[in-house]
Amino acid sequence: MTTKKMTIAPIMLCFFAMGFVDLVGIASNFVKADLKLSDATANVFPSLVFFWFLIFSVPTGMLMNKIGRKKTVLISLIITFLSLFLPLVNYSYWMMLVSFSLLGIGNALMQTSINPLVMTVIKGGNLAATFTFGQFVKAIASFLAPYIAMWGAMATIPTFGLEWRILFPIYMIIGIFATLMLASTPIEEEPIEGKPSTFFECFSLLGKPIVLLSFFSIMCHVGIDVGTNTTAPKILQERLGMELNDAAFATSLYFIFRTLGCLTGSFFLRVMNNRLFFAISVVMMALSMCGLYLGTDKTVLYIAIALVGYGNSNIFSLTMARALQSVPEKQNEVSGLMIMGLFGGTIFPLLMGFASDEIGQIGAVLVMSMGVLYLFSYIPKMSKQA
Repeated sequence: MTTKKMTIAPIMLCFFAMGFVDLVGIASNFVKADLKLSDATANVFPSLVFFWFLIFSVPTGMLMNKIGRKKTVLISLIITFLSLFLPLVNYSYWMMLVSFSLLGIGNALMQTSINPLVMTVIKGGNLAATFTFGQFVKAIASFLAPYIAMWGAMATIPTFGLEWRILFPIYMIIGIFATLMLASTPIEEEPIEGKPSTFFECFSLLGKPIVLLSFFSIMCHVGIDVGTNTTAPKILQERLGMELNDAAFATSLYFIFRTLGCLTGSFFLRVMNNRLFFAISVVMMALSMCGLYLGTDKTVLYIAIALVGYGNSNIFSLTMARALQSVPEKQNEVSGLMIMGLFGGTIFPLLMGFASDEIGQIGAVLVMSMGVLYLFSYIPKMSKQA
């Protein structure tokens, strides 16, 4: 048991590094202001980050079959380091495109490989609850990002001319520490039995209804996640006339409640019917969409942001556990397919950007609401235990 705890600790630090990808939400708002971009142009940044999940997720599942899960996570950390280093060299529109592309590629590799690596270490137990605790650790990095960016932007500390970009070297140092800890931790992985899957065999798993439906569930989850992360400050600016530095608190509020949801969810998922907890989460998200659509008061909007943060916090863990357990002999391949579903983080912000340019932020809320409606249809597919 002690050995298992010592092994899971560096993996949880990798979950923290996985949360670096969520800095794209607040970063895109600051880049938009700095470079005077439109909503549609600024939303290219989060969309670009998650575009690479479509390209790299399934190949990463195949890569794990060849080099192992731990080595794949280490490669992802190195790519993440590069993505955080580049904005320190040159701050321009094109460099940010390259930086966010590398951030997306690194995160695609990490999210595909880290969940199967957790399964290697825990070898049984409550899978959904363990994944949720990892998401709790990830969420800490997510909600800290807006605070660090605002801290630097207000120039209350020496930022060496970086201002809000002080976020990048801080997270880069943590990423280096995570890399060294995981590299020095021995993890015994079971060899893959039989012939490694081909691309066709990987994608053929989408022919299984539960795998396909889980894929769409994760698309909606991440679309709502990235959408709220990016759009919440804009709603406060549009409805309440806030400045960006003040409105950026909305992103932190979302991640505070997502973090709280992951922390409490790791407990509830050990004692509560998983399907019931999933249903409660989706209802909270639906109430949130109503608040974001109709709310014109700060309190109402803050409550709506908190509700979607808590409600969306456990959707990924529950869906991932359901999918992995549906095809236990192909966990690497299924993990790749599920993480490919994070491509929803590309589709939703693009649609939301076009909709908000046409009819304001209400358009963005309507796009997210479509994702919530789909999650209602997934409730019957959720197993009671995971």
